[in-house]
Amino acid sequence: MPKSRTSSLTRRGFVAAGGALGLVAALAACGGTDSAKGDGGKDKGSAASGPWTFTDDVTKKEVSLKAKPKNIVAFTGTAAALYDYGVPVKGVFGPTRTADGKPDVQAGSMDISKVEILGNVYDEFNVEKYAALQPDLLVTNTWDGKYWYVPEASKDKILKLAPAAAIGVGGDATLDKGLQRTAELAKALGADLNSKTVVDAKARFEAASAKLREATKANPGVKVLAGSGADALFYVSTPDTSADLKYFKSLGVEFVTPEKLDEGGFFESLSWENAGKYKADVVLLDNRTGTLQPDALKAKATWAELPAVKAGQVTPRVTEPIYSYDRCAQILEDLTKAVQNAKKVS
Repeated sequence: MPKSRTSSLTRRGFVAAGGALGLVAALAACGGTDSAKGDGGKDKGSAASGPWTFTDDVTKKEVSLKAKPKNIVAFTGTAAALYDYGVPVKGVFGPTRTADGKPDVQAGSMDISKVEILGNVYDEFNVEKYAALQPDLLVTNTWDGKYWYVPEASKDKILKLAPAAAIGVGGDATLDKGLQRTAELAKALGADLNSKTVVDAKARFEAASAKLREATKANPGVKVLAGSGADALFYVSTPDTSADLKYFKSLGVEFVTPEKLDEGGFFESLSWENAGKYKADVVLLDNRTGTLQPDALKAKATWAELPAVKAGQVTPRVTEPIYSYDRCAQILEDLTKAVQNAKKVS
């Protein structure tokens, strides 16, 4: 998924480098029902009458609290997903606000003026502000068995203040599994998964998945390259590691598979002189704030020479999806259009 500043960066460094320009992510939402759900979305009894439990995908152990947590702090993208379910958070960390003060793409629909921003870039997390929020629960994603955007240097201090519950979006996880786990967490935190909004969103996602599968069958042989641009390097992601690309591949999307992956196993970094190493009909381009977008990439001669670029077949990749059904349905719908309209140019 994410990319890096140097060729030796691991996926964590790469992802971090790709999404790093926000300050505050806000979560003003309606809140959900009072029912407490248990691990994996299973009912463990009412929040008012019994403990709250949920399994953390990092430790694989059950987090147990005396009652449903109220003061929640979350990674921006995870907070944005909870927001879509009507679950509010007190604070956020991760790309939230861009340099011009606007919400980062990872903030989704959140009102970023209404949450405490503990850090807006990778390795930034204000522990004092976090403690002042009196957190009951820290929520984030996990790509590699670590808590995403929780700095290693201050991790122990942070995790002593409140238990953590992470949702797996790397390793064996696929997009649909990440969505399911996020929905289970939202339910445990009070969201009503039987509401018309949620039911309709899930139906939209399932329909979008079916349409993408149909598109790949109707236009076979279209090669897609998942790439990310930085000043010195062009990153080509493998479809076999990230949850979104694995899911697209399962629906029939044919990806370029890089031959020599960097440490971490998520991508191959190429110098711009070698950016044309792999030929593709469509470039799925990392849309995160910290990465180069098409206008900036025009200055790279080898970018302009890529067959897909010359053909105008470049489409944004939401490299770190917000795991709510409507958001991910839109991703699938956009990719479907790109596959449907693609001409063979490689």
